[in-house]
Amino acid sequence: MNAVRRQWLHRATRIVRDAGRWRLATTLIVLIVALFCARFSWEYVPVVGDAERTLYDLRMTHFAPRVDQDPRVVLIVYNDQTLIATKKRSPLDRATLARALRTIDGLGAKSIGIDILIDQPQDEDAELIATLRAMKTPTYLGYAEVADNAEQIIYEQQQFLDAFIARARTARVKPASIRLEADADNVARSWPAQLPSLPTILVQAMAPSPAFERYRGSIRYRLPADPDRPVFASFPIDLFTDPATGAAFVDQVRGRHVMIGGDIVDNDQFETPMSTTSGKSMIGLEVHANMLAQSLDGAALRPVPAAILWAVAILAVLSAAFTSLAELRWYALAPCLLVQALLLGGLPLWWQSSGWDTQGVPAIGWAIGWVLAFAAVGSAARAVGSQQRRFAQSALGKYLPRDIATQILQEPEKLALHGEKRSIFVVFTDLEGFTKLSHGIAPEMVAQLLNGYLDMLSDVVLAHGGTIDKFVGDAVVAFWGAPIARPDDGTKAAQAAYAMWQTGEAFRIGVAEKYPDGSVPPIGKTRVGLHYGEAIVGNFGGEGRIQYTALGDSMNTAARLESANKALQSSMMASREAVERAGLDWWRPMGTVVLRGRAKPVDIFEPAPDFPASDRDHLSAILNRLKTDRAGALVDLAALLARYPQDNALAHLYYRIEQTKDGDVYAVG
Repeated sequence: MNAVRRQWLHRATRIVRDAGRWRLATTLIVLIVALFCARFSWEYVPVVGDAERTLYDLRMTHFAPRVDQDPRVVLIVYNDQTLIATKKRSPLDRATLARALRTIDGLGAKSIGIDILIDQPQDEDAELIATLRAMKTPTYLGYAEVADNAEQIIYEQQQFLDAFIARARTARVKPASIRLEADADNVARSWPAQLPSLPTILVQAMAPSPAFERYRGSIRYRLPADPDRPVFASFPIDLFTDPATGAAFVDQVRGRHVMIGGDIVDNDQFETPMSTTSGKSMIGLEVHANMLAQSLDGAALRPVPAAILWAVAILAVLSAAFTSLAELRWYALAPCLLVQALLLGGLPLWWQSSGWDTQGVPAIGWAIGWVLAFAAVGSAARAVGSQQRRFAQSALGKYLPRDIATQILQEPEKLALHGEKRSIFVVFTDLEGFTKLSHGIAPEMVAQLLNGYLDMLSDVVLAHGGTIDKFVGDAVVAFWGAPIARPDDGTKAAQAAYAMWQTGEAFRIGVAEKYPDGSVPPIGKTRVGLHYGEAIVGNFGGEGRIQYTALGDSMNTAARLESANKALQSSMMASREAVERAGLDWWRPMGTVVLRGRAKPVDIFEPAPDFPASDRDHLSAILNRLKTDRAGALVDLAALLARYPQDNALAHLYYRIEQTKDGDVYAVG
C-alpha cells in the first residue's frame, strides 16, 4: 500500500512540475466540469437528465412494493361504456354523478374525492347542486385555475367553476386542488406543490397528514402482487346510479375513501415510472389514489442528503484520478474498476431498496464525471510521459509502431545497431508535379502544403498499423510486416495504399477549393506503388544517429511501381506478389511490364473496387487468351474498352498490347 501511495504521489508531483501552466489549468477545468456533471447531471446536463430519469424509473419499478388490493381506497369511474350509455362525452353527464353520489353517501364512505372539473353549465346542474348540499359524507370537488392550468381551463370556465362551488359548498362539501405535476416527458414522478392560490390538494383534503403538507418528493407507486387483482378496486359509475344495484357494493364502499373520475381512452392519461417497462399509461385518478395510499401509510420518502451526493461526486472524481495515476496493469485494473463500478452503480439501488427517494441521484453523472476525471488526469500524465516517448521516437524516427516504442522505453539496449531479413509489404507514394509547383510559390506556402499533405498520409499509414520508413521530399515510404508481422498485414497494406491515393485526391481538391484565386497552382495526383518481398529491416546508422528502416530490392520495386503509374495512366499499381497476399477481391489485372531499370517482367494489378467483378474476370480471361489468340483477345479488349471510354489505364493497356509483338513485354520508360 505504501508503494502504491508513493507511486501516486510521485506521478502527481511530476505532472504538476512538468505539465506546464496551461495544461494544468485545462486539467483543473475538466476536473471541475467532471465534478459538476457528477453532482448536477440530473438538472443541468442536456440529454443526460433524460437518461437519469429513465434510470430512476427502472429503479423505482424494480423495487416498487408488490401488494394485495388496497382495502382503503376504491375508484368509481366514468368509462367509455358510460359515455356510450349517457350519449355525452364532454362534459360528463352530471345526472349520473348526482345519482351515484346519493347512493355512495348512503353506503357509508369515509370520504369522496371528485377528480372532475365542473366548468360548464349543464341542464343537470340543479340536481347535482341539490345532491351535493345534502351530502353527509365529506366530499371534495375538483378545482383548478387558469393561472396554473391554462391547458385545461379558461377564464370563463373558471368563473363558472367558482360560482358552482359557491352554490354547492357546505360544511361537508369543499373544493380541493386536483392539480398533478408531470415532468417534460409527461411522467408523473413527484407530488405536486401546494400552491397558495389553490385549495388543499385532493389527497390531503381527503386524509390530512402533517408529513405531506409540504412534501414534494416522489410518488410511491405500488404494483399488484397478483396481476389479476389491481392495487385499487375500480367500478363503473353506472353501477351506483341505481340505489338497489349500488347496495350490492356496500362492502366495497363502507369505510373507504372513494375517488370518482374518468377512465376514458386518450383522456387524463399520465406516464408513470412503470411505463418505461410496461409501456402503459395511468389515469390521473389512479395517480391520486397512489398518492392517497402513500399518505395513509405515512410513507414520505426520504431524500438523499445533498452532503452525501456531494461526497459521492467528489469520491467518483478522486477515485478516477487515483486510478489513472496508478498505471495499473490489466489484472489489477480490472478488479479496481469493478469495485468502483459496483460502488457507484450499487449505491442508488441500495438507497432505493432501503426506502430512500433516489429521484435526483445523478447515477449517470457519477459515471460521466469518473470518465472525464480519468481522461483529464490520464491525458496530463501521458503528456508528461511523452518526454520518454520522444526519446524513443528521436532514435527510431518520428512515426513508429507503438509496440516498438514501448520495447525501447523498457529496454534501451534495443537501440543497438543490427538488422534482419524479413518479408514485408512496401508502399511508396509520390505527389505528381510538386517539385515544379514548389518553385512557383513562397517557401512558407510550400512548407505549409507539404506538412499538411504528409500529416494526412501519415495518419493513414498509422491507422492501418504500418511503419513509416521515411519521407523523401513529398514521397512517403511505409512498410508492413516488421518489426512485428501480423496475419492481416497484406490486407492492411493494400487498404492503406488505396486510402493514401484517396487522401491525396482529397488533399488536392481541398487545396483547389481553399485557393480559388489561383495563388496556388493545381496540385497533381498522388501515385502509389505496392510490392511484397524480402528486405533487411532494423536499426541502421552510427553513434550519433540511428534510424529504423528497411533496405533491399523490394523497396526499389515499390518505388518503380509508383513511378510507372505516370506512363501507365494510372494512380496505383501493385505487384502480383503483393496482390496474392492481400486477401482482397478488388484487383483487376493490367498485364505484364518491365519496370525502369529492371530486367525481370512484373505482373501488375490495379485496385478497382468500382469495376464490376464480372468485367474483372472477363479482363483476366482476355489477358490469358493473348497467349493463344492475340487477335481475338484484342477485339474483346477493344469491346470492353468501348464500355469504359474514360478509363485511361484500360486504354493504355490496350495500347501496350497493340504495340508489342507475341512474346514481347512492354518496357515502362
